[in-house]
Amino acid sequence: MSSNSESTTTTSNSLDDEDDSPWWNNVVFQHGDLPTSVIPDFPILSTTISSSFSDDNEGNSNNNNDGKPLIYFDSAATSQKPSIVTTALTSYYHTSNSNVHRGAHTLSRAATEQYEASRDTIANFIHASSRNEIIFTSGATEALNLIAATYGRANIHKGDEILITELEHHSNIVPWQLLAEEKGAVLKYIPLDTTTGCLDWSTLPSLLTPNTKIVALQHVSNVMGSITPLATITPILRTLAHPTVKIILDACQSIPHMPVNVQTLDVDFVAASGHKMCGPTGIGFLWGKEEVLNAMPPYMGGGEMIDEVSMGGSTFAESPARFEAGTPSIAQAIGLGVAIDYLTGIGMSRIEEYEREIGGYLLQRMMDVPGLTVLGPQSAEERGTAIVAFVCDGVHPSDLGTFLDMEGIAVRAGHHCCQPLHSAVGVSHSARASLYFYNTKEEVDIFIIKLKETLAMLGGGGSDNTIDDDFVPFF
Repeated sequence: MSSNSESTTTTSNSLDDEDDSPWWNNVVFQHGDLPTSVIPDFPILSTTISSSFSDDNEGNSNNNNDGKPLIYFDSAATSQKPSIVTTALTSYYHTSNSNVHRGAHTLSRAATEQYEASRDTIANFIHASSRNEIIFTSGATEALNLIAATYGRANIHKGDEILITELEHHSNIVPWQLLAEEKGAVLKYIPLDTTTGCLDWSTLPSLLTPNTKIVALQHVSNVMGSITPLATITPILRTLAHPTVKIILDACQSIPHMPVNVQTLDVDFVAASGHKMCGPTGIGFLWGKEEVLNAMPPYMGGGEMIDEVSMGGSTFAESPARFEAGTPSIAQAIGLGVAIDYLTGIGMSRIEEYEREIGGYLLQRMMDVPGLTVLGPQSAEERGTAIVAFVCDGVHPSDLGTFLDMEGIAVRAGHHCCQPLHSAVGVSHSARASLYFYNTKEEVDIFIIKLKETLAMLGGGGSDNTIDDDFVPFF
């Protein structure tokens, strides 16, 4: 792996007299060697997709002679996994398979050591003050629900206020709706400024009151790609909200893509999913300040989370055991630790710099496609990662995604678990291309060619912008 360095994208918008090539041929990524160096670590990225994949009940589309090389532009939904992670899962089951914490035998000690080592890895990765601040969960959804069901139920009362935003993922909306309904609390939201594609932060002073007890935010939008300016807004939150306000951060689209230091964020909780950062599915984590976690009631009752149990009552362990009842996802936690080691070996700053290069390039090229409207900020500087959601005149996103799949290109179509956001911008669904550090400039160029061809075939770019909202086979 090469060392971290300043990242620039060289773009020439003017052509030499003897150079008739389009501007994008003159673009050079400073970190363009990154995807080339890591692609061999991801076997799935070397497979092919058959145009008849949907008819292949055996799923044997890989390596067909008539297949198209896979271009995977759906990493915001889930990232691909390097071999080192899948090998770690197999190794655990083949050599260390045992329950953790409960046994004195060799296998149990080995499993416990690997499981707890992953907790240390996560703590170091996000600069937690203590390993006890890391709670393993099934993902960010469970982490956010855990906060609502424990801290929320214990501390939110009738008349208290919860503030969220209009661009949140449903996992950061529904738990607060349920809590507000249960407790008689008031749920408010920061609206989207549709002219900029960012949240309207000017509304904060009018939305915040001394009754605001919880503020829940996405760090980076999974649709708009916009990044929340925490350094600017957290002082406002701390000043105008209740003195004990808790700021909760959905970091699913930030932690996999950029350095994150919880010591400098000035938030109280952070939720993340492992499967979006090269780790296995079914694992994620919650970070919280240790003193806050230890004051919260348990999430579930059962083994592991207790101090003492009698028929007259129970007392509970401190964090993290308090929130990890039952047998955990041991192999997945171990795999997540290996994935984080892998990302650390590449360098999170290097990943961030490359994604800003390729994300800016993707954005610029897509804005040149006739009949296509990009959702969110129109400049790369306002975007946190290489996520570009878009709609096309006269073409339903699901149709577009289906036909791009025939070309081997994987994009997502649907509302991306953000229906309020789509309602705010006046569309029901969108298509989304989301890239990671293993994607290349050449893949973007092929995507643009096939996107234009597909839109032309489907009649895109015309004046008829009517779509059938009932036809949404893919989400």
